[in-house]
Amino acid sequence: MKEDDAAELSEIFHLLGDASRLRIVYACLGEPVNAGALAQGLGLSASLVSHHLRLLKAARILDSDRRGRQIYYAASDDHIRDMVRDMAVHIKEDHELD
Repeated sequence: MKEDDAAELSEIFHLLGDASRLRIVYACLGEPVNAGALAQGLGLSASLVSHHLRLLKAARILDSDRRGRQIYYAASDDHIRDMVRDMAVHIKEDHELD
């Protein structure tokens, strides 16, 4: 792996290392969701969600789609969806072994 690729991948993992950002990404794996619904559903402030969305979008983890006055967010591609879902399954398997 090239050093530049490793640095970019490290940054993605760093962003996903924050529990709030990871919860936001997980909530965006299915249907696109707007920032207000994310804030309400996750019990986070709208300003915090907005900040996290900006970072996740800049890292190409999430995509956005404007629909009238609302912006909807979704995982940028199947690689993101698969990685997050696979890791969620992985931790559940680990807990079942206890």
